[in-house]
Amino acid sequence: MTELGAQNGGKRAQNGHESLPLTPGETLAERLRRTLEEAIASGRLEPGSRLDEQEIALRFGVSRTPVREAFRLMAANQLIELRGRQGATVRTIRAPALIEMFQVMAELEGLCARLAARRVSKAWGGEISAVHQRLIAAGERGDIDAFYDINQEFHEAIYEASRNAFLAEQTRKLRNQVAGYRRRVTHMPNRIADTIREHEAIMQAILAHDAERAHSAMRDHVNLLGYNLLDFLAAFE
Repeated sequence: MTELGAQNGGKRAQNGHESLPLTPGETLAERLRRTLEEAIASGRLEPGSRLDEQEIALRFGVSRTPVREAFRLMAANQLIELRGRQGATVRTIRAPALIEMFQVMAELEGLCARLAARRVSKAWGGEISAVHQRLIAAGERGDIDAFYDINQEFHEAIYEASRNAFLAEQTRKLRNQVAGYRRRVTHMPNRIADTIREHEAIMQAILAHDAERAHSAMRDHVNLLGYNLLDFLAAFE
């Protein structure tokens, strides 16, 4: 947990605590939940990481009450596990369950791409191309952290382009659950080059308004198939 603030880009207030700016109508517990979920979604809080209630309260200058409520909300979304006196830890997932989750994730993201192909605007093409160029640049630099973050932006742009808020929210929830493991996929041999090539195919299908091809390209991009699955399982152990 000691790297949470630095990883999230948290800013220190004059009293030494990290700031937690609230959006309108947001409670302190919800803001803490969002901060912690962003760290998990980025893969920087890895599966099995312990979340220290007292340390988080001190870091952000709050009481333990909103921290406990944030933990409860995250546990309800299956992002963390509450283990009584042992405290809270980022959820770990066994390989068989994880493969099933990736399969569902692939279909959800495929549906996002399908709807995006039917509903995307012309302006979106320029936006997604700019994201993709930044992804290529990060890959060329060998900057895995930046590559992973920009990759998240690419997928997020497709969720939004689907113009289906419920689908986007469900896809994000599942993505957050598998985020730590999805980050591991980025470290697999040749994964950066494969990701860039697969993203290009997804973009082309969406911009051509080919819904079927967009769905298939995205599904295959996210799913663990063939040698990718074998390599992942080897790394998983």
